[in-house]
Amino acid sequence: MLKTRFTEMFGVDHPIVQGGMQWVGRAELVAAVANAGALGFITALTQPTPDDLAKEIERCGALTKKPFGVNLTLLPAITPPPYAEYRRVIIESGVKIVETAGYKPQEHVEEFKKAGVKVIHKCTSVRHALSAERYGVDAISIDGLECAGHPGEDDVGGLILIPCAADKVKVPMIASGGFGDGRGLVAALALGADGINMGTRFMATKESPVHENVKQQMVANDERATDLIFRTMHNTARVARNAVSQQVVALEKQGAKFEDVRELVAGARGRKVYETGDPDYGIWSAGQVQGLIHDIPSVKELVDRIVTDAEAIISKRLAAMITARA
Repeated sequence: MLKTRFTEMFGVDHPIVQGGMQWVGRAELVAAVANAGALGFITALTQPTPDDLAKEIERCGALTKKPFGVNLTLLPAITPPPYAEYRRVIIESGVKIVETAGYKPQEHVEEFKKAGVKVIHKCTSVRHALSAERYGVDAISIDGLECAGHPGEDDVGGLILIPCAADKVKVPMIASGGFGDGRGLVAALALGADGINMGTRFMATKESPVHENVKQQMVANDERATDLIFRTMHNTARVARNAVSQQVVALEKQGAKFEDVRELVAGARGRKVYETGDPDYGIWSAGQVQGLIHDIPSVKELVDRIVTDAEAIISKRLAAMITARA
């Protein structure tokens, strides 16, 4: 097995994380990830109320006895979700690991830490990682431009972002964006990370609660099959390329504002993509790692394959390149 600061701190077998994904981070997937020896996160805001989150945590706990966490994504809004109530449920449920993401997590980090909860904060730049470290988080998950969802506005890929962060961040760090196989895990470790975060790759597994048509679409897609939307609104999001994303990109080029695309990008439409299996019904998140997705294994098969391949690369291929100096 591969032992890193991350596996030691969070009590998992493998340096692999399934991060929070809206509509996807549900108990059946998270428990499968935990049972495979990796770390999975229930997505708090997928649950419509804090009480529903409590039930989902209980459901996950019935499916695994291994560590798992909850993702709490903080978004600026005129009427924000009841974050403090979601936080209370997480603490009272006994969950000991939280992934925060988004806007100013300090208040939540402080409350989680008081309750003995370890916090991983997800960010997209070195400066934000250092701010989170000052807040007292236990680990950082840092997203390169390749990732699904929101990669930030700096447009820095993982090959640069990960070592830049590793040079400055002192706490354990998880690399995110573009990871899906053993080669990526080895690369992340070589660049200074303590593990990898995968979202899109875990979507294309047997236990993932998305429609089979969507999984097959990810297998069929290549690394070019994404679009960056909301670029002109300075809230960039990487999504799977489809009829709707192409329409949004075209409208943005014509100067469209958010109000002009609101109905096209509505979260309810994206949720229906996962539920009904029509990949062109709405916007749905997927990263460039689609180019590395060629099958739909079980979570355990995927994790075992990644770890086995990584160990082989380190012990055989890379070791064989080392020769004695003359």
